[in-house]
Amino acid sequence: MKCPFCGSDDTKVIDSRPADDNSSIRRRRSCDKCNKRFTTYEKVETIPLVVIKKDNNREPYDRSKIEAGVLRACHKRPVSINQINALVDEVENEIFNMEDKEIPSDVIGELVMHKLKDLEAVAYVRFASVYREFKDVNTFMDELKKILDK
Repeated sequence: MKCPFCGSDDTKVIDSRPADDNSSIRRRRSCDKCNKRFTTYEKVETIPLVVIKKDNNREPYDRSKIEAGVLRACHKRPVSINQINALVDEVENEIFNMEDKEIPSDVIGELVMHKLKDLEAVAYVRFASVYREFKDVNTFMDELKKILDK
């Protein structure tokens, strides 16, 4: 592992422990050249996944797109970054546990909406309004009524 500070290849692991519910390993490292410490994470390499978009185009799965959508939905809401990361991790685990090489984007969107509904109602409605492409106020109100009825 290269040192991010000086670029040296001479680094050593000084501590290893499980991270993210045992789905990765957190390693503390030390550079023998500049003596600085840094942290790395090691994850199992997963099956390459392709997302089938609404227009039937295909593109490689990109976790950052889910993170960006959830972050936008949770903007100025009482949701911590740890809760957002946990939500994205849960969605990602469910996607990869399906063991499909291709997954429709609407399946991912529904998973995200289901998780957001349990996490924060306003964030859920924000995400749903973009994801479901609400055309007018009535569609928006119908979704709000569903939440209020539960």
